[in-house]
Amino acid sequence: MSRSLKIAVADDERDMRDYFQEILPLLGHQVVAVAQTGRELVDLCTTTHPNLVITDIKMPDMDGIDAAGQICRHAPVPVILVTAHHDPEFIRRAEADHILAYLVKPIKQADLEPAIGIAMRRFEQFQALRKETSDLKQALEDRKVIEKAKGILMKKAGLDENDAFRRLQKLASDKNRKLIDIAQTILTAEEALEPPRRS
Repeated sequence: MSRSLKIAVADDERDMRDYFQEILPLLGHQVVAVAQTGRELVDLCTTTHPNLVITDIKMPDMDGIDAAGQICRHAPVPVILVTAHHDPEFIRRAEADHILAYLVKPIKQADLEPAIGIAMRRFEQFQALRKETSDLKQALEDRKVIEKAKGILMKKAGLDENDAFRRLQKLASDKNRKLIDIAQTILTAEEALEPPRRS
């Protein structure tokens, strides 16, 4: 079983807040903060220091994406966004920050557990990137390149996400290069191998 996490949840619907408080402990986690609004979530996170935030997008006074942005400015934490509908505009905004997984309501326990695992793994990978660059913006840009390189390794070498990242790390370590340099090399090689496009 994965480690027990301190989780903050936010949703303006009471039944969703109750659902999280019931389900998360069953998965071995502790709910340390329960908020109804984005502003309340930001305030609670400054005092409870959760390991993970699960928040609805549409909430009164501040939406979940803006709340996540404010929380992560103080202390980076992985965030899972919850929404009632698949909205491309929200997804585009969400990609700009520490949003590491995405769930569409109604949320089933079977969806929640893997989403938490993915968010935590991606966050650990992101923290490894932060060590390489002191610039948060650069780390966010690098993450996009590394996600693409991981995707190529997963497809070509039949690896899962974690193993693909570990292989990138090992290559970087063996060659004494930065993770982002190895990822760029893989992307360049992939482009070189693509069949030429007919104009």
